[in-house]
Amino acid sequence: MTELDWLAERFEQQRDHLRAVAYRMLGSLPEAEDAVQDAWLRVSRCDTSGIENLSGWLTTITARICLDALRARRARREEPIVEGAPEPVAAGVDPGQEAELADSVGLAMLVVLETLAPAERLAFVLHDMFDVPFEEIAPIVGRSPTAARQLASRARRRVRGGEAPPWRDLDRQREVVEAYLAAARRGDFEALLAVLDPEVVLRADAVALRAGAPRELRGADAVGRGALAAARGGGFARLALVDGRPGLIVAPRGRLRLALAFEVANGRVAAIDVIGDPTRLAALAVAVLPDREIVTRWPAQS
Repeated sequence: MTELDWLAERFEQQRDHLRAVAYRMLGSLPEAEDAVQDAWLRVSRCDTSGIENLSGWLTTITARICLDALRARRARREEPIVEGAPEPVAAGVDPGQEAELADSVGLAMLVVLETLAPAERLAFVLHDMFDVPFEEIAPIVGRSPTAARQLASRARRRVRGGEAPPWRDLDRQREVVEAYLAAARRGDFEALLAVLDPEVVLRADAVALRAGAPRELRGADAVGRGALAAARGGGFARLALVDGRPGLIVAPRGRLRLALAFEVANGRVAAIDVIGDPTRLAALAVAVLPDREIVTRWPAQS
């Protein structure tokens, strides 16, 4: 066995661990897979003869790649490409595996992690989730061990609720949006009325409007009929986090064209903001959620 073969074997033994680190850093399985593959390309060109802790070294390389990706994500201002959209899809990505990873982290946790600065997120993920000491985290973020500890401490306060986003019951909100999407796809008007607040308001910006469509719809009947009309061409609609809340996006070929931000109150859709303006879309934080069994009746039967 050559040294490269030995290294490849050891890397494969660590792949699941590295993917878990990258997923918690990036919140997207396709991006996590890319980061792990990039780590292998870098590792395969290195001399590992002097490495005593191979697992820790591989974790450090993967974390650096993820940190660079998070910083680039914040810096870029071009039209957003939605991770996990129907097209294109990263080769070899298993949707079931992404759902399992998301469940292992927790939807609320993923939302809070998205609010952290890149260095805070790295320090918290590596230390609190994977027990990496601050002495090893410090050189990755370019800080002292004490400063790295402070980064993790700030992140921990947000995760524990000291600076958490103000909304609660995120999973329940997701179920409401899933029920809305399922009813629209089935063309089930009665199911839509069941999930819409009687006084629901839908507002759309000028770019999102179809020709001749009103800027605002009021009432469950009007919004429900509008949802049915929109669903006829809505094959690309996907459940997503839109600025940290469950919503819907339309992203043909992976390019974000439309976002629907939902306000849920008392278990029903109270308002929908339909966004199509490229400038507004570029300012949104969007992450596609993995598919799971869609609610077929609302309210859900026990």
